[in-house]
Amino acid sequence: MDSEITIKELKSKVKEFCEERDWDQFHNAKDLAIGISTEASELLEHFRWKNENEIKEIMGDKQKKEEIEHELVDVLYFVLRFAQKNNIDLSDSLERKMNINNNKYPVEKSKGSNKKYTEL
Repeated sequence: MDSEITIKELKSKVKEFCEERDWDQFHNAKDLAIGISTEASELLEHFRWKNENEIKEIMGDKQKKEEIEHELVDVLYFVLRFAQKNNIDLSDSLERKMNINNNKYPVEKSKGSNKKYTEL
């Protein structure tokens, strides 16, 4: 289904959902940024102190994977809402950021490396 819906459509769904509930009053940039951070932390909780095998086991468990999906979508919801409320074009912003990262982390110096970018 990812290939069947645009970011614009997702932002519209979130906007409609929030406007029906009169949540604009609560969705300023600060509170939405807090929501992104909070939900990302809730996602991270599922993986804290887990090794690679334990993570594979978690992701193989239907119920646990669904819980993780819910947390991930909560992050996406807040990202979409933040972008929608603040007139941020996510596709354009991602493209520009990827260009910056491409220059910052050139393939020939970065491939297979986990060095900090300052060491590159």
